[in-house]
Amino acid sequence: MTVITRQFSLDMQGATQIENITEKVKNNLLESELVAGIITLFIKHTTASIMIFEDEAGLRIDTKDIWDKLIPADSQWQHNTRNAGETNSHSHLRAQIQGQSLTIPFTEQALMLGIWQQIVIVDFDTAARTRDIVIQIIGE
Repeated sequence: MTVITRQFSLDMQGATQIENITEKVKNNLLESELVAGIITLFIKHTTASIMIFEDEAGLRIDTKDIWDKLIPADSQWQHNTRNAGETNSHSHLRAQIQGQSLTIPFTEQALMLGIWQQIVIVDFDTAARTRDIVIQIIGE
């Protein structure tokens, strides 16, 4: 069994920005030359998430809208009130629910995604940041 670990960064703007990384992940898998196994993706931040998504313009809008309704930006969140200058408590809460990692099986050097499934990063923060993503490929 072989384990290959790679990292890349994305400049993101926050405000529930969605960035599709499917092709970048597929290219890393092809470069690995592994035929079958699993690929794990991990974002090294507490205010951003990684998820499977049907990358369609309407769903991008709906995703931002649902997060704004479920966990609104609110100056009264404890993280904001206990830490002077903090305004991103809602960003942390959203990312806690959505999660920072994802595992996808692959075979014949192809991700086993459904026809509409894409891999995206969602940046919930309140400011632009560089996001670091780890790709770990385990297989043979």
